[in-house]
Amino acid sequence: MKRYRNGEIWDFEAMDTRREVILGLDGGTTSTVCICMPVISMSDPLPDPLPILARAVAGCTNHNSVGEDAARETLEQVMADALSKSGSSRSAVRAVCLAVSGVNHPTDQQRILNWLREIFPSHVRLYVHNDAVAALACGTMGKLHGCVLIAGTGTIAYGFTEDGREARAAGAGPILGDWGRGGISGSGFMKFDFILGGYGIAAQALTAVIRAYDGRGPHTMLTSNILRTLDLSSPDELIGWTYADPSWARIAALVPVVVSCAEAGDEVANRILLDSVQELALSVKAVVQRLVYAVKHGWDGIKPNGTDSFPLVMVGGVLEANKMWDIGKEVINFISKEYSGAFPIRPKVEPAVGAALLAWNSFMKESNKEAHKR
Repeated sequence: MKRYRNGEIWDFEAMDTRREVILGLDGGTTSTVCICMPVISMSDPLPDPLPILARAVAGCTNHNSVGEDAARETLEQVMADALSKSGSSRSAVRAVCLAVSGVNHPTDQQRILNWLREIFPSHVRLYVHNDAVAALACGTMGKLHGCVLIAGTGTIAYGFTEDGREARAAGAGPILGDWGRGGISGSGFMKFDFILGGYGIAAQALTAVIRAYDGRGPHTMLTSNILRTLDLSSPDELIGWTYADPSWARIAALVPVVVSCAEAGDEVANRILLDSVQELALSVKAVVQRLVYAVKHGWDGIKPNGTDSFPLVMVGGVLEANKMWDIGKEVINFISKEYSGAFPIRPKVEPAVGAALLAWNSFMKESNKEAHKR
């Protein structure tokens, strides 16, 4: 067990405890949350609320955004903070699940697993996933089965069969598909084929404002509402505002303006939201179709007739049901036409808790298997 780069952050471990704990971590491009919870007996029902011992928060841990060294330093710090707040140590940890954005390939997983092995004792079970997996687990209470749709700043759809086969769609970022490519529809509106997530919706709204200003697109109340929100006087100023800081979250913050314009009857805003609904639903369908293909070839999971019940976990601000123009509800309606067995779940716990429950589930199952072999 090494101290890696930040030896001083583990100095608290002199106060060792015998209480066995689980660490669950949800690491994203904006922030990272680590949860410490006690090991719960699998023979008992999960308590409500769950006994969370500590919660720690840090910044970005996506290695594609901040680099591998910075990501690892932040991951180690936030895990140490959670253990310190809970009065625990690494020796008390039984399982760790890191669900981190940017983990998109087995080589990413293996790199992080090798690094974790340097930090934690050999008895600790280690699991590494994409952060979408934690989002699924927070809706299914740690079980990997069904599909999750995340639509926040960006978007991704991820799914699992019951025997562990997985599939994903979208989630490649704005350059590779999360915001859109366009052409002119018969009605004169811009038609975008890949409008996904908050960034995509807002980016298309900004484009619509510029098109209307140039005379290439129809008039839209998005112009006055966005300019008022940003305290700008002319669409010309949008160019400087956008490129001064084209960060995803800054652009995505304009989604409520698009929704309010759509609710007020603006055709351009409505079309942007309708296209986003279709593309979000198609992301889920792409995942489900791959899982159905898996079933047809002998794997357990979602049934080919589309009526078998499976969870559809809905996560992210774009999907929240707090507006008249309910994007999440429309996505569900779109999916249900083909997969009537999909039942939506809006999680009651955060993804970091889902990661902890996933670690707990995996740890308990593996421990039981080993016990039976003895």
